[in-house]
Amino acid sequence: MRIDPLGNAQQGRPRRGFGGMRWWILILFAGYAAWQWFGNAKVDPYTGEKAHYGTTADEEVQLGAQAFQQVLGDANAQGALLPANAQVSQQIREIAQRLITHVPQVTADLAAQNGQPVPTEHQGFQWDVAVIQSDQANAFCLPGGKMAVYTGLIPVAKTQDAMAVVMGHEIAHALLRHGSQRMAQQKLVQMGQMAAGMAMGGMDPQQQQAIMAALGAGAQYGLVLPYGRNHETQADKVGLMLAAAACYNPHEAIPLWQRMSELGGGERPPEFASTHPDPANRIQTLQSLMPQAEQIYAKYCGKAPPSS
Repeated sequence: MRIDPLGNAQQGRPRRGFGGMRWWILILFAGYAAWQWFGNAKVDPYTGEKAHYGTTADEEVQLGAQAFQQVLGDANAQGALLPANAQVSQQIREIAQRLITHVPQVTADLAAQNGQPVPTEHQGFQWDVAVIQSDQANAFCLPGGKMAVYTGLIPVAKTQDAMAVVMGHEIAHALLRHGSQRMAQQKLVQMGQMAAGMAMGGMDPQQQQAIMAALGAGAQYGLVLPYGRNHETQADKVGLMLAAAACYNPHEAIPLWQRMSELGGGERPPEFASTHPDPANRIQTLQSLMPQAEQIYAKYCGKAPPSS
């Protein structure tokens, strides 16, 4: 029995609680997320794999340029930004220019290999590179082609060929639009968290915490970290081909990553808990790619690469 606003007793079926509606909301969110994820999937011409993008290429260029200005401003304020006419800056810029010059050829080669149209997004990139004084053995290429190399990487790379492999890897992240793909992934995770939060309304706070922690761990180990490792492997391949096309010795990739694996005493989390492949697996993948890199080198350089 229920009482209507006028005070009349009425017979009726008991109303359903909000619990049933919560599950419908969760199902709708899951369906919308799946539609967003799978409906917007495209074949990446560089890899032949399905990819999902969270921004347009033009938006990436703008975001990358803004982030680069912030990096330069911070480095300049700390007195760490090396002038463009410094010898090391000129050497790094020369490597970058050789790699960038061969982006169209490698792009066309990989697209043809995967049976895909040649992408043109790289034509709108605003290429630039800065060298920053730092002990970090690191480099990056932002979406849209803005790069930075930290001087701590130079003694680890040791040779221009190895430096080209690292810079090719970073350029590959931009060509593959991994930043946009990570944004799409983050949107998917956020939608899942929103849906879970709505579905848990009315639960005990401790139960909510436990469920959200489990969901967070599941997303981290089941989606975020494997996604990151796959991106690193893709960048290794595309970057290696780019370095080879620019006539840098691809064989230098193996000793380079062996040296990189020794940084910090060689201590690192297990592969399943990292965004990067295990060094041994990474080297094995690079070794498997070497015949293709040798062919690219011979095609553009007219001879076989030197043996390492």
